[in-house]
Amino acid sequence: MSKSKKSFFKRIFKNNEKNDQQKNLTDQNKDNLERNERLTNVSERKLGFDTLQVHAGQTPDPVTGARAVPIYQTTSYVFKDTAQAEGRFALTDAGNIYSRLTNPTTDAFEQRVAALEGGSAGLATASGAAAITYAIQNIASAGDEIVSASTLYGGTYHLFAETLPKFGINTIFVDPDDPENFRKAITDKTKALFIETLGNPGINVIDFDAVGKIAAENKIPLIVDSTFPALKIS
Repeated sequence: MSKSKKSFFKRIFKNNEKNDQQKNLTDQNKDNLERNERLTNVSERKLGFDTLQVHAGQTPDPVTGARAVPIYQTTSYVFKDTAQAEGRFALTDAGNIYSRLTNPTTDAFEQRVAALEGGSAGLATASGAAAITYAIQNIASAGDEIVSASTLYGGTYHLFAETLPKFGINTIFVDPDDPENFRKAITDKTKALFIETLGNPGINVIDFDAVGKIAAENKIPLIVDSTFPALKIS
């Protein structure tokens, strides 16, 4: 066989191989899309607690079909145009700006916890102390008060008794064994009631229903530090 004929057939074989590879990729992408659609539709059904633990807050990757939540190590994100960037920074367009504000991995975690707890949304913080501080400062400012159980973890007690007063937020501590003590301490300045699922270190258990009812009657939130068991489990 001449050299030119060999070159000709070689090109044909390469083209056929390339076409087969493209077909395989097309079939694979089609399979991924179909699989993703099936898995995504799972979220439309009422899922059990066990399923929510591993799937809530995340849909399969549309390109690879990967099921697990990836760890996004990016610090920043790309905007498709200046209009989108403007909307993101104006908070009129929901989406990622910087990882110090939002991150897809963290977002999946927040959605999963909210689903497990039956909440409307979640917010992940670096520590429990940060979570408590965020919760209080979100609803109280200088001149406001919170009513708290006196049987608190030492760090939280110090936050309420020493740190928050520097911001003008006063805490009234009450004996939680009698839920009516919370009602008696409420004033027109009260922004929240605060308790723990289990007092630390006393391991005392508060009557959640009674304190919750008092909070609802006065139209103020009840904040619960659930350090030990999750509320869904407890």
